[in-house]
Amino acid sequence: MTGARLPRWLPAWGAGFLMLLYLPIALIFVYSFNANVVNMMAWEGFTLDWYRSILGLPTTLSRSENYVQSTATLLAAARNSVVVAAVATLVSTAIGTVTAIAIARYRFRLRPLYQGLLVMPMVMPDIVLGIALLIFFVGLGLDLGLHTIAAGHCVFLTSYVFVIVSARLAGMPSDLEEASADLGAAPWTTFRRVTLPQIAPGIAGGALLAFIISMDDLVITYFIAGVDSATLPLYIYGILRRGIKPEINALAMLLLAFSFLVAATGLWLRSRRQ
Repeated sequence: MTGARLPRWLPAWGAGFLMLLYLPIALIFVYSFNANVVNMMAWEGFTLDWYRSILGLPTTLSRSENYVQSTATLLAAARNSVVVAAVATLVSTAIGTVTAIAIARYRFRLRPLYQGLLVMPMVMPDIVLGIALLIFFVGLGLDLGLHTIAAGHCVFLTSYVFVIVSARLAGMPSDLEEASADLGAAPWTTFRRVTLPQIAPGIAGGALLAFIISMDDLVITYFIAGVDSATLPLYIYGILRRGIKPEINALAMLLLAFSFLVAATGLWLRSRRQ
């Protein structure tokens, strides 16, 4: 197919797809600066008051015009999301990495079954997994809170880390590991000096993906969260039920900017390792 002419419809189709993907985000960005407090889609002027309101800074808005009545509540929800995401990322990255290495480098009975069971949480509907986790935690007599959210996130985040690290291991030949063993290196030394540096980009990528997914999760968190353990997506969902105002757009853009920052950090760390 070298030198084949590009079909005429393909650029138009690609442009339409990109527009469908990024135009809604562009609209959220633009209307997050809209000064209209009644109709979000009717442009009235430029203002930064919605961002100031979220950050707890002085604004020209009256108390009835904004939804974030307490910046402390918003910051508490954001802090809960970061704590849950950090704990779930650490645990799921450790379990997913060790499991991927065990399945990729060792042969044992029921190996395909374990692979299928590890991937299952990724393809399972979120609402089914959320209900199952709720029944499980209640059956154990646990009080719902941040600990149950973190534990629930570990269930499906481990699958993402497992798949990414497994893909990295599949593209890595075992010759170096075998040579290290032939030279008398202990298994731990081989892992630390040979295997780990090779799969480090995959581990970092899986960890960052797990962190972002945990920060953005709503459906599963909705079922296993306690009364006083709202995360940022639950907080946004709560104020979204009262209507859509530019303030919600501003909050969404801050969350999107944070996700982009995490992704950019991951790409920077990966480039330094190469």
